Amino acid sequence: MSRLPDHVSLIERELRSIFADRLQSLVAYGVRAATASGHAAAHGDGHGAHGAPAGPPTATLAIVSSLRESDLRVCADRVTAWHDAGLATPLLLAAGEFERSLDAFPLEFGAIIADYQLIAGADPFTGLTIDPNDLRRACEVQVRSHLLHLREGILETRGNGNALAILIVRSAAPFAALLASVARLQGLDAADHAAAGRHAERQLQVPPASLTDVVKLAHVKEISAAEATRILPAYLDAVERLAKFVDGWRPS
Repeated sequence: MSRLPDHVSLIERELRSIFADRLQSLVAYGVRAATASGHAAAHGDGHGAHGAPAGPPTATLAIVSSLRESDLRVCADRVTAWHDAGLATPLLLAAGEFERSLDAFPLEFGAIIADYQLIAGADPFTGLTIDPNDLRRACEVQVRSHLLHLREGILETRGNGNALAILIVRSAAPFAALLASVARLQGLDAADHAAAGRHAERQLQVPPASLTDVVKLAHVKEISAAEATRILPAYLDAVERLAKFVDGWRPS
C-alpha cells in the first residue's frame, strides 16, 4: 500500500491506540466522489483551514471486535482534532453489524462497498453484495420522499423567487445523492454525479440539463430567483418521472 495521507494515518494510529487488537478493519469510503469534489473545491495549495485537505472531510469506517461505552467516550474526546485534520467522525461498527445491516441500509452501505479504500486490517466487504430488491425499495423511498418535500417546499415559498432559489440549492446535494443511488441500482458507476445525471436524463427521456442543472448546484451557495424559476419546471417533471421509473424497475 502506498503511503497514507497524514490525516488518514492519524486516525489509524489513534484508533489503534484506543482499540489495540480489537481493531479488525479500517477503510476510507467515498474516495472517488470526495476526490472529484476536492478537485472542484481546491484553491491555492489545496489545503483548507488548519492545513486540512481541501474538499469534503475524509469518511472512515472502523470494524472492531467489541465496542464499549468507554471506547466511545475516548473517541469523543478526539473528534474535534479529527475534524480539524480533515476527517469526518468515523463510523464505528462491532464485528458482524455491517453484514446484518445490509438489508436495512442498502443505499448507505452499498455506497460504501462501491467506493472504498482499505486502510488497515482485513477487507471487511469481501463477498458482500446488496440485494437488488432491497436497493430498489430504498431508492423508491428516497425518490418519493424527495418529491414530496420538493412539492411541500414549493408551496412554502409562497411564490417568492428568492425562497425558491434557496429551496433548489438546498435540495441539490440530496438530489445528486439520489441520482447516484439510482445509477447504482442499475449497476453503473455512481461516483460521478454529473454522469449519473446525464444517464438519468437519457433513461427518463427528458431534455438535456433537466437534471444536471440541479446536480451542479450541489456545491453552490446561492443562485438568482430568475435561475431558480427557469430550473424548476424541468426539475419537478424529472423527479416525478424518476419516481415512476424506480417504481417500475426490476432486476434484469
